[in-house]
Amino acid sequence: MVFEDIALVLALLVAAALAVDRWRARQARPDEGESERLHDRLWRISESEDRYRALVAATTEVIVQRDARGRITYANDDYAHLLGREPIELLGAQIDLEILDRGGVEIGADGVRRMEAQIRSADGRLRWFAFVEMPVAHGDAMHWLRAGRDVTARVEAVRSRDAALERAESASVAKSRFLATVSHEMRTPLNGILGMAELVLGTPLDPEQRTYVEAVRTSGQALLGLIDGVLDFSRIEAGRLDLADEPFSLPSVAEGVVELLAPRAQDKGIEIALDVADGFPKGLVGDADRVRQILINLAGNAIKFTARGGVGVSLAFTRAEMGPGEVVLAVADTGPGIPEDRLPILFEEFEQGDGSASRSHEGTGLGLAITRRLVTRMGGRIEAASRVGRGTTFRVLLPLPEVVAIAPPEPLPRLDGQRCLIVADSPFQAPYLARCLSRAGAATVIVDTLESGLDALSGAAFDAMLADRALGDAAVRQLADAARACGVGCSLVLLSPFDRRGFGAPGAAGFDGYLIKPVRERSLIERLKAPPATAEIQAIPPAALPRAGAGMRVLLAEDNPINALLATRALERLGAEVVHAVDGLAALEQLDANGPFDLALIDVRMPRLDGHETARRIRATESAGTGRLHLVALTANVGSEDEAAARAAGFDGFLAKPLNLKLLPALLERGAARAA
Repeated sequence: MVFEDIALVLALLVAAALAVDRWRARQARPDEGESERLHDRLWRISESEDRYRALVAATTEVIVQRDARGRITYANDDYAHLLGREPIELLGAQIDLEILDRGGVEIGADGVRRMEAQIRSADGRLRWFAFVEMPVAHGDAMHWLRAGRDVTARVEAVRSRDAALERAESASVAKSRFLATVSHEMRTPLNGILGMAELVLGTPLDPEQRTYVEAVRTSGQALLGLIDGVLDFSRIEAGRLDLADEPFSLPSVAEGVVELLAPRAQDKGIEIALDVADGFPKGLVGDADRVRQILINLAGNAIKFTARGGVGVSLAFTRAEMGPGEVVLAVADTGPGIPEDRLPILFEEFEQGDGSASRSHEGTGLGLAITRRLVTRMGGRIEAASRVGRGTTFRVLLPLPEVVAIAPPEPLPRLDGQRCLIVADSPFQAPYLARCLSRAGAATVIVDTLESGLDALSGAAFDAMLADRALGDAAVRQLADAARACGVGCSLVLLSPFDRRGFGAPGAAGFDGYLIKPVRERSLIERLKAPPATAEIQAIPPAALPRAGAGMRVLLAEDNPINALLATRALERLGAEVVHAVDGLAALEQLDANGPFDLALIDVRMPRLDGHETARRIRATESAGTGRLHLVALTANVGSEDEAAARAAGFDGFLAKPLNLKLLPALLERGAARAA
């Protein structure tokens, strides 16, 4: 009960009691000895009544009292004016206010009833009143007293707010549907652009043609990233982002992200490396896909803005006495830095570190805004620190519970007592490798030039040497010769995947083996512990593997001719026989006439019969006892709810458009295994 209601009820109760007291006083016949005391008491009653009348007037506007038959026994001026009458005219009448709308009636334990009602006054105005009704004793009879106050402004404000909220929710749903539709329609031609570019790059091209096709692929990938960013932002803004709560290995996720982004960094002549702190949990509970998205956004952004040096990703974990521990995920770069005055708005929508019209990097400025919202949604926080000309560091702190009951991985070998020399002009990879070696028990020295490397080799004894090919072929070959002359037991060259193709056999350059950047911790330790002969075995390229789809029959249901051509050619290159159907009904006909098939790729959106219904009909046919066909959905709608709908319809797999052709070999291998 609000304060005004409490005051109103008290005032009405006191006023009623005083009225009864005065009536009884008038009926009494006091003797002459009590006359003076009676006058004093009446004077005090009159004074109290005036005081409580003032209280009632301050807490209410309209008052009316009725007897058991509904006849008015008292009405104040405001109530009478609502009816366009005078108070004296209402006495004995059964007239009441015209109620147009009302809320629910609440009845308290004390019998007091409360409600809100909309009435029409005599002058035609529509007004809302909050009424309080209670029984009061009137002599030997019981009357009903109703009092109310005008709450029109509050009710209209609440209704206006609710209407605005409803309109906003409707607009949000409409926007989400619009963006999903636009995303689907844009992904469909992008599937053809990116897929055909991949196919063309797999054919003989002269250098000029390859440059043009790679430019088409790069532009298509940039457009795809823009579409994904806008769709993610819209989904988060609409509150439609659901988080998973499953065990996962964050170091494995981070290694995958760093390796995914490594070609992009190496194309720019910079490095990207990962460092995982000692004692980091083997397993955490959370949403691995969203953490991966945070990492890709931050590290990809750092690569885009860094022209020299590199990007370092590090993982640490702070355990708490109570509650979940906290993951500290840091992404540092050697880029141009961000002015201090732009740091406070860095995570706002459509903002970038360089807000000038002459900025050299394109983009919508949604990446960091999406990252902040993801971090906030996961209960964490994100920070940025930067110095102009010295680079930027982003730190994400996420409360993720540690998985206790998880099988520990095989322990890494120890390098106790070994001395290692790292020769690399590297802001992140070299220090990270040194930390890794130190955790394994080795002592490490880092130098950044050929001359300092030769001096170190001549001045101390080392068990192993790591040399970065980025120093130049002549420099690393000279280092390998010096290491052999000084009796270094194992010398390894650090190569990027592009370097590996052009460097040749490490043994021919005087090395015992190589490591591909970015270097994984386990690969480094195990390689240093391996005997030297292993290096030459690893240097021999593996024999060509048989094509993944050899001998397989694939049913492809796709209504878009370009996408159908792309998927057909990609599958045929892998050795599969492809039968194309233009829609779901045609796919069912092909199954009846030309089956059986080892695999079916079915587009979700098709005319006549869509992919979901096609899958349901196939599964219904299989229930009669035929074998189960491996069904994979093809769709440009890539939300988790879209994948769930596909699996509910009977699909075994889910491939997003634009189609990643690199996923097809593994898909065919799984299909072949099921068929066997």
